Amino acid sequence: MDIGTILAQVIGGAVGGTVGGKVVKGSDLGNIGNLIAGAIGGVGGGSLLGSILGGATGDASAGLDIGAVLGQLVGGGVGGAIVQIVVGLIKNKLISSR
Repeated sequence: MDIGTILAQVIGGAVGGTVGGKVVKGSDLGNIGNLIAGAIGGVGGGSLLGSILGGATGDASAGLDIGAVLGQLVGGGVGGAIVQIVVGLIKNKLISSR
């Protein structure tokens, strides 16, 4: 994994985390929290998608392969949204039960 791949995953994850925090009621962590949770989830989600598809997402830095970059962005976005929603729901549930 190179810096281009990681960057695409982080950007996709940050966008996915931001959208997830605004769309799913009760999961918002604030702007910075959504970005951080999304970015972390984006790297994990993008890597997981790449390993599941067996490299079908390609290497985002090998030339200008738009398909590979889009694959990493989408994988990162989905992973970022999932992590942000899960973390947000758990955190907000713990705070509201006190």
